[in-house]
Amino acid sequence: MAWNEPGGNRNDNDPWGNGGGRRGNDQGPPDLDEALKKGLDKLNKMLGGKGKKSGGSGGSSGGAGSFGAVVALGAILLVGYVIFQSFYTVDEQERAVVLRFGEYSKTESPGLRFKVPLIDDVTKVRVTSVRTAQSSGQMLTQDENLVTVDLQVQYRVGDARDYVLNVRDSNQALAFATDSALRHEVGSSSLDDVLTEGRAELAVRVEQRLQGFLKEYGTGLEIVRVNVESTQPPAAVQDAFREVQRAREDEQRVKEEAETYRNKVVPEARGQAQRMLEEASAYKQEVIERARGETARFLELLAVYQMAPEVTRERMYLQTLESVLSNSSKILVDTESSGNMMYLPLDRLTQGSLPRSGSQSSGTGGEMDIQSVTDQVIQEIRTRQEANTRRSR
Repeated sequence: MAWNEPGGNRNDNDPWGNGGGRRGNDQGPPDLDEALKKGLDKLNKMLGGKGKKSGGSGGSSGGAGSFGAVVALGAILLVGYVIFQSFYTVDEQERAVVLRFGEYSKTESPGLRFKVPLIDDVTKVRVTSVRTAQSSGQMLTQDENLVTVDLQVQYRVGDARDYVLNVRDSNQALAFATDSALRHEVGSSSLDDVLTEGRAELAVRVEQRLQGFLKEYGTGLEIVRVNVESTQPPAAVQDAFREVQRAREDEQRVKEEAETYRNKVVPEARGQAQRMLEEASAYKQEVIERARGETARFLELLAVYQMAPEVTRERMYLQTLESVLSNSSKILVDTESSGNMMYLPLDRLTQGSLPRSGSQSSGTGGEMDIQSVTDQVIQEIRTRQEANTRRSR
């Protein structure tokens, strides 16, 4: 059925109407204030209040209804706030420590979590991020020298519960523990180790001792790495330490040069020694073999001598004379005539022409040397004969 039927008949089917409250034939939108009042009246009735009365009591009833509506709205907001505060989200990089009435209750993992408002207290801690702390100080070494050490500590939260509950200020506890560990390790090392090759080992020892301190204190921190950034003597004596360092470098350089020379000379000496051993061994073997050969030859000669002693003795005598006289430059002529013997300097003629004993020359070269000596002898004889002929005339 239509709200306003034709023919001028009024119908109170208008939902915003109140049975004649409309002005004339106005077809505009309903009054907003009136709709709000009606809504508040209905809400007041739902909460146990009374609706709007006619007459003189209308003003007081409207005020009571407004107060009830405000209370209801506050209750709704309070319920919404409680619901909003009852849920929270833990990120993947975080852990949530839950305290109930100030006492540890549990540690929540990442995800959507529930807590009791005004009773549970939640503290979120980032456990995956690596943090950095710097430490620097001047301290004494084992040999009573001052040294300045700059240190960098990389750490993260390993136990969220200990990090929140056990220590009031974890960063300050870390600084104190780092300073204690560093002074202990530097005080147990010499200055040379701290300034030179012992720096890497110093960082490892400080890391191990610092992790032990943090675990003993229950800070919940976990050391990732300790880096010794610099170690240097005090500024007043840096020049002297640089001189000492240069002297050490020179010492190391000389040692390396000596080692290089040693590596060159020792193998050569060993090679020469080995060569001499090999030559001695070869000479030994040669002498032994020669002695064995001489022994075998003597035994064979002995057997021949036993069969024909005279012949063998004469042959041995001739061979011995031949071997002795072949090395002499003198020439002996055996003759039975008693007349004058012509002297020829055959020793000088043969020098440089005849081959020496023990050497062998080719057939053509030997024939040429003999022919040359023969020509020289014939020429000398002819010269002397002519000289004798001229004297006889």
